[in-house]
Amino acid sequence: MSDITVGTEIPSLTLPPISRFTLALYAGASGDHNPIHIDSDFAKKAGMADVFAHGMLSMAYLGRILTNWKPQSQLRKFSNRFNAITQLHTVITCSGKVIELFEESGEQRARLELVAVTQDNTQTLIGEAVIAL
Repeated sequence: MSDITVGTEIPSLTLPPISRFTLALYAGASGDHNPIHIDSDFAKKAGMADVFAHGMLSMAYLGRILTNWKPQSQLRKFSNRFNAITQLHTVITCSGKVIELFEESGEQRARLELVAVTQDNTQTLIGEAVIAL
């Protein structure tokens, strides 16, 4: 299984601060135009301080660290749990590490734990992936 062992960390990814522009681009690309993510007045009426990032935007960032590490064709499973809201101007860093090596369907695979954290170390997403090696 080459040089990948339990504990191997995959390259992390730190994104620029979440901006209104980022949210607008993601809304257009994803088709998710929920006003809580793009309309400040709507978000404030809903009891929020302001708009906030789509949860799936952070999941996309986690997906990016996976496909930066191994080709998408090697992805076998990818899931996550939303843990906290990602506010405007937040810097997100995504990271992952191998927690298990195993064989399934005649394929060597690695299970990874993934996390997206803010600059103050709040975990916004906790995920898992399985990659064919």
